[in-house]
Amino acid sequence: MKRLLSNLTFQVILAIVLGIIVGLYFRGFAPVADDISKTFIKMITLMIVPIIFFTIVLGIAGMSDMKKVGRVGGKALLYFEIVTTFALIIGVAVANIVKPGEIVNLVAAPPAHSAADAKALATYQKAASEMNWGDLVMHIVPSNVFDAFAKGDILQVLFFAVLFGFGLSRMGQAGQPLITFFDWLLKVFFNIMRFIMRLAPIGAFGGMAFAIGKYGIDTLKPLAWLMVCVYATMALFIFVVLNIICRLYKFSLWKYLKFISSEILVVWGTSSSESVLPSMMEKMEKFGCSKSVVGLVIPTGYSFNLDGTTIYLSMSVIFLAQVFHIPLSLEQQITIIFILMITSKGAAGVTGSGFIVLTSTLAAIKVIPVEGVAILLGVDKFMSEARAITNMIGNEIATIVIAKSEKEFHPDKPEEVIEIT
Repeated sequence: MKRLLSNLTFQVILAIVLGIIVGLYFRGFAPVADDISKTFIKMITLMIVPIIFFTIVLGIAGMSDMKKVGRVGGKALLYFEIVTTFALIIGVAVANIVKPGEIVNLVAAPPAHSAADAKALATYQKAASEMNWGDLVMHIVPSNVFDAFAKGDILQVLFFAVLFGFGLSRMGQAGQPLITFFDWLLKVFFNIMRFIMRLAPIGAFGGMAFAIGKYGIDTLKPLAWLMVCVYATMALFIFVVLNIICRLYKFSLWKYLKFISSEILVVWGTSSSESVLPSMMEKMEKFGCSKSVVGLVIPTGYSFNLDGTTIYLSMSVIFLAQVFHIPLSLEQQITIIFILMITSKGAAGVTGSGFIVLTSTLAAIKVIPVEGVAILLGVDKFMSEARAITNMIGNEIATIVIAKSEKEFHPDKPEEVIEIT
């Protein structure tokens, strides 16, 4: 029993259950629970930037062949585009077949739960109207390196880390002391992360208690079918599409999911895939991927390989069209897929990304009322868990695929992690 209580996976499950109970019966606790969850995520976020920077720098500096860096990056981006396109098509197809929006009573569905939600919606709409995707690409290059670190802008840090890694690799033996020093620092940050992850049950408790306490269960019933459809579609994507990819590259999806079960539960409780980003980078190395591939693929994937967010966006657009009884032609749906292929890539770099990108997409197609996103406010928090989990699983599988294609996959215990059962 003592061993079970000390198990992190069990602790997170117990915390999530307690969070649901507290949210149901002590709804006034929701603001405090929100603070608890946000504090935990801030502790994780504190570690993300330095860990990503040092991992990428060490990964590139450790590659003697700079052409290999470009090849790995190119493979990763091509893989991301292919897989996220599949995710888009699956989301649109399921929404058209199941038609979740046709059974929603627009009057019964809560357009907004409070003045705070109405204010949040206005914020999302303003942010969407100001989004310029050309500017977003230009934003990747920081004007001030220290500002990028201070703001925690992952894309800008990623860009600078690649340049720094290239510069360090050109120094040869003269750069070895700095590489050794960075390696020591990275180990320190990972040790800090191990301590923070012990607090994961507290963060998961706060996230779940806030979600249930603020929105309740009854207010979600009119939109429950959409939630079921989104969760089912993401499960279909993981256990069919990603499973096929796993089999093609000869490793077991089930054993992999078991290997990261603790992280899956933490993401479920916190609704944030970033909450486990540093620990997943460490785990992928333990799983068998080389440090250089992990350092390049995982941080890039958190910006360009958002499978869960992509499915959510595609299904939400079709859902809202059905709610407002707006028939979409095949040509219009192809246009939506094309637009989402572009807009979804910017989702990770924007606060409130799901709603902002969805709003900007509706504004771009000019067919569905932009105000319709208010219908989704109440259930977005509950669907964000599925988005975050799918994003995380998709990113780590991409890392394994790239590592194996580069012959940079060397598990310590191959019989435990890569055999297909």
